[in-house]
Amino acid sequence: MAQARKIALYMLVVFVLYTIITSPERSAELVQVGFEGISSAAQGVGDFMSELVK
Repeated sequence: MAQARKIALYMLVVFVLYTIITSPERSAELVQVGFEGISSAAQGVGDFMSELVK
């Protein structure tokens, strides 16, 4: 089981590197979308906590 997990992780890393090398602009767009999602989620949690304090 542990060996299968290692193999899957290595395959994922190789796939990500291949994608970045062959299409850097698309990869940058996907990273930007991911960070925007994380940012808006953090802002939503912050707004929720602020409303709880009020």
